[in-house]
Amino acid sequence: MTDSGGGSAEGRWALGLMSGTSLDGLDAALIRSDGRARVEAGPRLTRPYDEAFRGRLRALLGEKGPVDELERELTLKHAEAVRELLAQADMAPAEVRVVGFHGHTLWHRPEAGRTRQIGDGALLAAETGIDVVCDFRARDLAEGGQGAPLAPLYHAALAAGLAKPLAVLNLGGVANLTWIGPDGGEILAFDTGPGNALLDDWAARHTGRPLDADGALARAGRVDEAALAALLDHPYFDRPPPKSLDRDAFDPAPVEGLSPADGAATLTAFSAAAVARALDRLPVPPRRWLVTGGGRHNPALMAALAARLEAPVAPVEAVGWDGDALEAQAFAYLALRSLEGLALSLPGTTGVARPMPGGVVHRAPRG
Repeated sequence: MTDSGGGSAEGRWALGLMSGTSLDGLDAALIRSDGRARVEAGPRLTRPYDEAFRGRLRALLGEKGPVDELERELTLKHAEAVRELLAQADMAPAEVRVVGFHGHTLWHRPEAGRTRQIGDGALLAAETGIDVVCDFRARDLAEGGQGAPLAPLYHAALAAGLAKPLAVLNLGGVANLTWIGPDGGEILAFDTGPGNALLDDWAARHTGRPLDADGALARAGRVDEAALAALLDHPYFDRPPPKSLDRDAFDPAPVEGLSPADGAATLTAFSAAAVARALDRLPVPPRRWLVTGGGRHNPALMAALAARLEAPVAPVEAVGWDGDALEAQAFAYLALRSLEGLALSLPGTTGVARPMPGGVVHRAPRG
């Protein structure tokens, strides 16, 4: 990726860590940025979770059980990823100004002003020797915002030189979009509906694998139109944006009784149809959709999007971005903004009343 302003980005290096709503693993990425318009991407890595850890993490979703032991283990996995990435980049901790630590979302209840991302920022700072910013959502929620999505300001910084209006679609466990208006100044963002979560859970249940690799299961099946209509008959789609979702907000009951292949095909169609519903909420249709997140690796899902959206659909690599690093990069960028007291969210991205700074800083032990 080249920086969004031309030449080398100003500012010091920052490192972002993203686990998010996916159960696949964690991403770590380095960027150099001024926290505003200039961004230069550095090395990144992805570390999948082992099956046992993934299962224990899945068991805690939705406010289930004590989290302290798993939170410590998750934090130590992230600390090891920081050390590994710095070794890969031949960098010392002192060369990194801050780590942006998203943690893993266990539940998200914006209507109740509550969210929970596990991850111990103080422990991570002590383990890595680098200051850490975490808890990015709390202040936005306390001020009446949705607390998500949080990557739109980063998407807008990267997209400064691209033709607009533009939509950046993140297909994680939940799908969310960033719409950037014709002049680049207006940003609207919201969760569109399910991304990979329902499909991943279905694949795990019926195949023993954590996802529908290459969309093979969905491509072997047929969409059940009655089940799809039932899935789309959810009050979330009638709500105006900004709005956000919990990973498990949708009940997959309509696909129960379908074959594994037909269920996968229907859930894939559901994710794509939910994105298409978002078109009705945009001020101007985007000229192009750029797709990031794990879902862009699923040919069946990408084909379903292309069939339903009214503009070209392409992975973000088409413009030189790294879709496997983008969300981790975003939290490095937000951590830099947090240290400067800059806004992390806007009325158009989370529904908060005014541009809102946020994040909690944990200083690394000195000496």
